[in-house]
Amino acid sequence: MTFVATAWPGDPELDMRIAAHRRRRPQAWQTLDAEREIAVTLAAAVGDHVLLLDSLTLWVAASLEDGADPGAAWERAAAALRRRDAPVIVVSDEVGHGLVPASAGGRRFRDELGRINQAVAKEAETVTLIVAGVALALKARA
Repeated sequence: MTFVATAWPGDPELDMRIAAHRRRRPQAWQTLDAEREIAVTLAAAVGDHVLLLDSLTLWVAASLEDGADPGAAWERAAAALRRRDAPVIVVSDEVGHGLVPASAGGRRFRDELGRINQAVAKEAETVTLIVAGVALALKARA
């Protein structure tokens, strides 16, 4: 298993969360810290490992803070994922069920993440939504 971590250190509270998450992760898992250009990270992952990408939400937020185009970067990342033979698990938040954000930046984040989530779901064999700890199958393997 290869775990692709998308949280970038630099904020003290987030740094504590990252450290706690690393401690809980199984020792046998390989961990890759996502580059700003996430396709580079995904291409570097061992080809026969199951890949767990956690999470698109943090990656999109950080990409927007950097002034990058997460949609274009995700297209390159998706191309790298299509070349893999091993399964890929992508974790993301559903941000479209709440209020429309008051700020332009908040709306852009919600829209960018929503478009990327849709692209991931379109290519995925299975899509599961977790609500209050309950797994809801949205799309099942045919």
